[in-house]
Amino acid sequence: MADPSSYRPKPGEIPDTPGVYRFRDEHRRVIYVGKAKSLRQRLANYFQDLAGLHPRTRSMVTTAASVEWTVVSTEVEALQLEYSWIKEYDPRFNVKYRDDKSYPYLAVTMNEEYPRVQVMRGHKKKGVRYFGPYAHAWAIRDTVDLLLRVFPVRTCSAGVFKNAARTGRPCLLGYIGKCSAPCVERVSAEEHRELADEFCDFMTGRTNTYIRRLEKQMGEAAEDMEYERAARLRDDIEALRKAMEKNAVVLADATDADLIAVAEDELEAAVQIFHVRGGRVRGQRGWVTDKVEEITTGALVEHALQQLYGEETGDAVPKEVLVPALPDPVEPVQEWLTTRRGSGVSLRIPQRGDKKALMETVQRNAQQALVLHKTKRASDLTTRSRALEEIADALDLDSAPLRIECYDISHLQGDDVVASMVVFEDGLARKSEYRRFQIKGFAGQDDVRSMHEVITRRFRRYLAEKEKTGEWTDTDGGRVGQDDRGGQDPDGAEAPLTGTGVPAATNTLTEDDGRPKKFAYPPQLVVVDGGAPQVAAARRALDELGIDDIAVCGLAKRLEEVWLPGDDDPVVLPRTSEGLYLLQRVRDEAHRFAISYQRVKRSKRFRSSPLDDVPGLGDTRRQALLRHFGSLKKLRSATIDQICEVPGIGRKTAETIAVALARSAPAAPAVNTATGEIMEEEPGTMGSSGEPVTTGAPDERRGQET
Repeated sequence: MADPSSYRPKPGEIPDTPGVYRFRDEHRRVIYVGKAKSLRQRLANYFQDLAGLHPRTRSMVTTAASVEWTVVSTEVEALQLEYSWIKEYDPRFNVKYRDDKSYPYLAVTMNEEYPRVQVMRGHKKKGVRYFGPYAHAWAIRDTVDLLLRVFPVRTCSAGVFKNAARTGRPCLLGYIGKCSAPCVERVSAEEHRELADEFCDFMTGRTNTYIRRLEKQMGEAAEDMEYERAARLRDDIEALRKAMEKNAVVLADATDADLIAVAEDELEAAVQIFHVRGGRVRGQRGWVTDKVEEITTGALVEHALQQLYGEETGDAVPKEVLVPALPDPVEPVQEWLTTRRGSGVSLRIPQRGDKKALMETVQRNAQQALVLHKTKRASDLTTRSRALEEIADALDLDSAPLRIECYDISHLQGDDVVASMVVFEDGLARKSEYRRFQIKGFAGQDDVRSMHEVITRRFRRYLAEKEKTGEWTDTDGGRVGQDDRGGQDPDGAEAPLTGTGVPAATNTLTEDDGRPKKFAYPPQLVVVDGGAPQVAAARRALDELGIDDIAVCGLAKRLEEVWLPGDDDPVVLPRTSEGLYLLQRVRDEAHRFAISYQRVKRSKRFRSSPLDDVPGLGDTRRQALLRHFGSLKKLRSATIDQICEVPGIGRKTAETIAVALARSAPAAPAVNTATGEIMEEEPGTMGSSGEPVTTGAPDERRGQET
């Protein structure tokens, strides 16, 4: 626990201007990001008597080991930079809303030649129009099924679309009139896009226009005695009205607005959002957060607005946003929303009428969401805490292992040997910090040696990061992990960057300025998949690096026994133990992650080609060669002049290609022409024609890529 006075800035150092500040812990991780109209006044609040601070604020400042700041011109810039850094660093003491589910959207892929209507989740893509979010995917499909009668837009995947175009036969929806079948050119691309535009217009709330148009067409068909057509139009109108009934009118003036409500207690807060378009509720979503800092309802609303609109532009930001409390100050937030939309946005608290009544409904939903979340989480937190305590007791640890790393080795008969590292924090998987390794130190199958190599490489990098930040220096005056430095990772570990940085005087968002780094944090417990030999290898690797404050254990699959270094007998946890269950989950996740990487490596090896090794030959020219000749076999038998006929292939490149293919060609076995028998002669012996015979043993060719 750090003393805030040890890193308090000197008087006069902090500017009295708008800006954004960051607190870092002893490992240089950013643990809190905040903004301020006056940096001097805001930061002074953190360096007062600890007894006067809120408990959560006190926990933050005692966890931190340094503070730094960046000056900006306006409060709006500070708001934008704060949002960017919270997304960048994922600080543990900031409010971070997490969706209680992955909400589905109705999406229309207007960025394609033939737009497609489909259900989408996750991050939004450029050029795709989204409607929702919806509570359930089946609600989207029911709505789409009704609308396809009137707007028969494509809903099939790219594979189905291409297959229909190839065969000249549309899918079932094309036959029953729920798709205009652009795949077989029943409509042109322009006509299909018009249908997609009309579909989007209807979904945005412009419904009466289409219903009036269909009613007029139905009347004209009846006057002309086209009763079958009139009946179809009648059914289309009924389908549209049913689709509209799924979203009842809640605001009579066809308002476009988002309503945000917050339910909170001392520890947690739940946010509910209703998306109202054209006076109808078009979507609903909810978030839950831990209140890890002292925060007001207005500040919760501000963070919710950042989460909701931080990646949105244009009409995705409505003209009106109704909230239970306004951020303080409200002007920068309102100006930021206006910038995101491109036109004026009203941010206010509803006072009377339909909007206030609807806000009360949203508030009830938020309260119910908080109660449900707390009911679920109470059991979950208790179980995880008990599991960590059981592990600590069984392994005789000083405290519960809040960070656990597990390692597993995977290979296929000694080929493509890889390893995985998975991370669990507070009993939950932290997938952003997973790592994967290629075994480089030797060839062949040796799980014990592989485990020693992986543990050595991982913790050598950890020591190197400590040396960079000045936390650790080699007592011999040397530098640690010099072979692990540089732009690339010579250890072969592959994963998104995760970790901490070092102080930045330039305030640039480089890796040295706080971006996540690799291997920067030590675990309290290392788990290896295996028994006593693997555990001994991991412990030996840590001892060789001089690391003695990290516990090691192994979990053997056969009897689920826990092995400790140097013990002749394993630790046997009860089958009903939550601690054993957690170790099994960690081990199984490491096994899954290792196997998935090993399969990727193997599939890449199987898909490799001799053309991959030709210098200067890229994907485009490789594909041109294969298209021209039809197969690698025909290309191998082609002459240099024939290869030169391929566009973009010069004579020098053709000669290089011919040499590469000749080297990789499998040698044909010698055959006795009289009997048809394959001659099993040693390489270099003479065949019946007097020419040397090279049979090329399979083992000699196995290592070559094909």
